Amino acid sequence: MMYDYEKNKEEHPEPIKAEIKGSLPGWLQGTLIRNGPGLFSLGDTSYNHWFDGLALLHSFTFKDGEVTYRSRYLRGDTYNSNMQAGRIVVSEMGTMAFPDPRKNIFNKVITFLNHTIPDFTDNCGNNIVRYGKDYYATSETNYIRKIDPFTLETKEKVDYQKYHALNLVTSHPHYDKEGNSYNLGTSIAEKGKTKYTLFKVPSPEECSELPVALKKLEVICSVSCRSLLTPSYYHSFGMTENYFIFIEQPLKLDILKMATAYLRGVSWASCLKFQPEENTLIHVIDRKTQKEVATKFYTNAMVVYHHVNAFEEDGHLVFDVVAYNDNSLYDMFFLETLKQQKESGNSSTYCRPKYKRFALPLTDKGGETGEDLVKLKYTTASAVKEKDGKIHCQPEVLCEGVELPRINYDFNGQKHRYAYMTGVEMSSVATKIMKFDVETKKQTEWRGENCWPSEPVFIPTPDGVEEDDGVILTSVINSNPGESDFLLVLDAKSFTEIARAYVKAELHMDMHGYFIPHCK
Repeated sequence: MMYDYEKNKEEHPEPIKAEIKGSLPGWLQGTLIRNGPGLFSLGDTSYNHWFDGLALLHSFTFKDGEVTYRSRYLRGDTYNSNMQAGRIVVSEMGTMAFPDPRKNIFNKVITFLNHTIPDFTDNCGNNIVRYGKDYYATSETNYIRKIDPFTLETKEKVDYQKYHALNLVTSHPHYDKEGNSYNLGTSIAEKGKTKYTLFKVPSPEECSELPVALKKLEVICSVSCRSLLTPSYYHSFGMTENYFIFIEQPLKLDILKMATAYLRGVSWASCLKFQPEENTLIHVIDRKTQKEVATKFYTNAMVVYHHVNAFEEDGHLVFDVVAYNDNSLYDMFFLETLKQQKESGNSSTYCRPKYKRFALPLTDKGGETGEDLVKLKYTTASAVKEKDGKIHCQPEVLCEGVELPRINYDFNGQKHRYAYMTGVEMSSVATKIMKFDVETKKQTEWRGENCWPSEPVFIPTPDGVEEDDGVILTSVINSNPGESDFLLVLDAKSFTEIARAYVKAELHMDMHGYFIPHCK
């Protein structure tokens, strides 16, 4: 049995009380918001790619041992325009929307111009981010939508470009202990240059009087793109106490091809190309000097969507990522491909993701050409100095077949021991979640028959001592006849089940989530 990715989901804006099996810890008070595509067809039109579906937010609120569930479509301009027209009229990355043939020539010309110089969608269906005191639904365009995190109502539309020239921004920011937010975006051909920009948004206290925290956006550093009109695609980045890590990979957006995509009758996704003949550049930015370090690091061609964590130790910068050898993951999520898999019962082959650890020496002084500069004893990752002074990095593969990594975020930027991930086998569809011990390489799993779990989110125990003192939350689609979908709660230390919150509503396959703790 396989999940039906094409099925439109019903929203449930009013809270639904879940049926609890087991016992929730009394300290677990807060709201888990998750985001992902939920609607894939309108009228006689359908999206081509699963990522393109209209954003459906859903949440699980924990209060005094009970759980309430609700869901609501993000009512952005994209959603409203599509609903008003009764068909898909706003293009997404994998779906080019063409005008109704009944429209007049004026409307067709406007549509053409809008796609030649794209005004991207505000269908923010990838994650939830926090800037200042506010929460936003986000994808990776220049638009984000403010939401009420408790009712899931859609609020103001915010354009990054009003605060800095950013065409694309990741949906995976970092947060420090003081509450500041950090993110990375791309400025395309701005003043004749294409560059990647790291920026900071101050803490809620510093932005409390502002209607939009981005008004206080501070540029930390800009890194020039190695090619003006083909910037690298990226989905996340790394951060430690003293450094940022940005991977400029040979998965590139061809801007000129994007400008002519509508005329050629193809999607913008067709302009995303993997170039395996190129190396992957690893940029290290010093947070104190706000400049890129002089040493040039690179590795072989790869595709990375998710960083796990990064930390500094004994003169090294260590960072973990989930990496692929090619870009077949994106192609797997075209809805026609998923439909064929469902009908045949077979999953198409794709490049299995690998959990990789890189170790970068923070100084190469005294190193000889051909010497491995990594001196850490616990990893086989290498960094070899070449004649031109560049450092060729080779990672250690810690495990395979994993995705959507999360850690105890209190250890973000510090040396961690545990990572929590989905387990993917013959396809990208998660059949289990797992706890991975990076020291012992031990994997502990939870799986349920005919169940598809989401990204596991770690919630720490208040005043916990050990790194894995806490619980894991994951929403589970349950295809067993007569059984409801549920939110699963695991004890993170033992990775054993302590509770399920069964929901009398059909959950949808989502992407990422954010937990907002509440004071009891």
